[in-house]
Amino acid sequence: MGVFCRNVICCFALLVVSATGSARAESLRCNGEIVSEGDSRLSVLRRCGQPALKDSQCAPVYVAGRLQPLPDHIAARVAPCVPIEDWLYERGPGFLPATVRLRAGVVQTILYGQERP
Repeated sequence: MGVFCRNVICCFALLVVSATGSARAESLRCNGEIVSEGDSRLSVLRRCGQPALKDSQCAPVYVAGRLQPLPDHIAARVAPCVPIEDWLYERGPGFLPATVRLRAGVVQTILYGQERP
């Protein structure tokens, strides 16, 4: 592979990485207040109110040294799952919707637009 091809591939990879990260944010403004990564579920509700939509799931907990999750019948007793919630906030005309992802009751990510966390 020539130097030109490697440079083109590197530039393309950089472009893809920068484009996919553009929708991610570190904060969300609600009613004049700011919600940031690391904030609690309660502080998000206090600042932004109830979301337009909520989605929740339970992510399996992986045990150190195992590449696969525990079987369901064992995991329920030994290693419970971690609650993951996605809250969608419609911010009005001219603004992209914001999705706040909470992991175990703490803001993990904030995304704008249609991209899923």
